Amino acid sequence: MGSYFGLTTLVVRDYDEAVGFYVHVLGFELLEDTPLGDGRRWVTVRPRGARETALLLARADGPEQEARIGDQTGGRVGLFLHTDDFGRDYERLLSAGVVFEEAPRSEPYGKVVVFQDLYGNRWDLFQPAGVSPAYG
Repeated sequence: MGSYFGLTTLVVRDYDEAVGFYVHVLGFELLEDTPLGDGRRWVTVRPRGARETALLLARADGPEQEARIGDQTGGRVGLFLHTDDFGRDYERLLSAGVVFEEAPRSEPYGKVVVFQDLYGNRWDLFQPAGVSPAYG
C-alpha cells in the first residue's frame, strides 16, 4: 500500500455554518461529525466520489487561529476541486451563490475558474485537459 493524504485541515469559524456550505452548497458528503467534548467536534467532509482525501473542518481555537480563517494560504489558491464535468459543476455552484473571482478559462492543462468558499479561501474548480464530461 502506498501513501496518500488522508485529511487536510481547514480552520473554520463555526462547525454548523461550515458543514452547511461544504455539504449543501458545494455538494460534499459529510463523513463524520463526532462530539469531542467542550464544544469541540471531529467533522470531516469530502467531495462525493472521493475515496482518499477529505477535509477536517476544525473550529478556530483562539485569536491566532481565528486570524487565519479565510486566508490560510496567504492569498493563493490553496484548494483544488477536480471535476469530470466542468460546465455542470460551474453552473451548479453559480446557481448556489458561490462567489467566482473570474470567468472560466481554458488553459493547456484544462478548464479552470477560481472561486471562494464562505470564508474567502481561494479554490480552483478544475477539469484536467483530456477529461471528457461524464454523462449518466
